[in-house]
Amino acid sequence: MKILLVDDDAFLRDMYASKFIGCGHEVEVADSSSATIGKFQAGMGFDLVILDMVMPGTSGVELLKIIKERFPDQIKHSIFLSNQGQDEDVSEATEAGAIGYIVKAHSIPSEVVKTVEKIVADHNK
Repeated sequence: MKILLVDDDAFLRDMYASKFIGCGHEVEVADSSSATIGKFQAGMGFDLVILDMVMPGTSGVELLKIIKERFPDQIKHSIFLSNQGQDEDVSEATEAGAIGYIVKAHSIPSEVVKTVEKIVADHNK
């Protein structure tokens, strides 16, 4: 999969990117909403965008709505990977079009990769 990983935490972003790359995925990273939008403006389509809920400025949900509105042909799926795990957060992400929601604290990084792969595979059936 061609994945865009969006998180303002450099350590987590790089760690998850390494895990996905190690499992054979092509990964781009972005640390902000403006960096994310820049990737789409450059015509970089993605099979999956993984977003954090809480980021400076634009929230992950707001960013997903912008991407879906402005670049609908460049995004296939989106999943949230966040430490926010309230039911309202999950509902908000789902309503914005996410196909999955993973709480970072509930899984080790290698489990996150497997969970993401399963969510996408199940959604593509």
